[in-house]
Amino acid sequence: MKDTNTFFPVYRLNNEKKKTSSFDVISSKEDWVEALDSVKNYDFYHTYDYHNLSKEKDEKAVLLKYIEEDKIICLPIIIRKIEGTEYCDITSVYGYSGPIQKNIDPSFDNTNLLKELNAFFEEHKIVSVFSRLNPFINNQENILNNLGEVVTIGNVVNVDVTKDLDAQRTDFSKTTKRYLNKANKHLEIKISRDKKDIVEFINLYYENMDRVNAEEKYYFTEEYFHKLINSTDYETDVLFAINKETNKIISAAMMIKTNNIIQYHLSGTKSSFLNLSPIRLLIDEMRIRGTKENYTYFNLGGGLGNNNDELFRFKSSFSKDFKSFKIWRHIVNQSVYDKLVKEKTKNQESTFFPLYRG
Repeated sequence: MKDTNTFFPVYRLNNEKKKTSSFDVISSKEDWVEALDSVKNYDFYHTYDYHNLSKEKDEKAVLLKYIEEDKIICLPIIIRKIEGTEYCDITSVYGYSGPIQKNIDPSFDNTNLLKELNAFFEEHKIVSVFSRLNPFINNQENILNNLGEVVTIGNVVNVDVTKDLDAQRTDFSKTTKRYLNKANKHLEIKISRDKKDIVEFINLYYENMDRVNAEEKYYFTEEYFHKLINSTDYETDVLFAINKETNKIISAAMMIKTNNIIQYHLSGTKSSFLNLSPIRLLIDEMRIRGTKENYTYFNLGGGLGNNNDELFRFKSSFSKDFKSFKIWRHIVNQSVYDKLVKEKTKNQESTFFPLYRG
């Protein structure tokens, strides 16, 4: 072999070339939007506007962006102070969040990513991490492998809007078909962003929350609704069911569209018209529109507390395409976590996470 002195250094360079990577903490809207655009496959729950609408005043929303060669991972989080301590923890927005990615597959080695995340957690004195995951984003579990645990806690109902309309309708229950036929006789539908109509939607939503004895945190402010609807980070359709006889709005639903996903987000119906089940007609209208607009998923969500309850059965009357809803939980600092549980938790048998906030 000739010129071995030249050959061996080249050989070693080719085999020892280190992976290039970067880790950034993003808090500005411009950089956040740019990061999501670089990944492309995201939901509205990952956006800057939704995070900054969702967080409390003393909380901070950031997007962690990791790049390794041609791979990109973004993880949106909310950092919260733990009262009476020097520590913080991490949570996710209400809805379906978790990491998003580009060029990640099941063979992805997340060793270096974990080093970066653990360094970030240590720097910010993070005790625990909790995030709801998104059933329509691929490879979230591969990204989080060996970092806490991912747990399946229920199902959500997806309407497969890639199928033709008639094929979708074959999945409808007899009850839903009957209600739709009845509603079509008495109601008409419009989509509106008129301020007067949005105020009506908000009132219907509050009426719905009163009816189900919802927690105070679900009574969003009027400003919240207007900002949510007018955000340019995603597209919001507010659908209204109008009584043909009186020409008055009796039901409304907010559907949010991002990339290939439609999310059935919030809704409300006048109590006196519950017998018509007008929400079914609004869901059906969005299903038809989503199909014609070439979306892939139309997520109706799950039951209350992710249970197989009456709400879940209502949603599953449209489709039997169930997707697993998972959460990610990770104890970063076990000794501090245990100390906080001892100090702050009355019911230590609870399954709430983190237990010290239960």
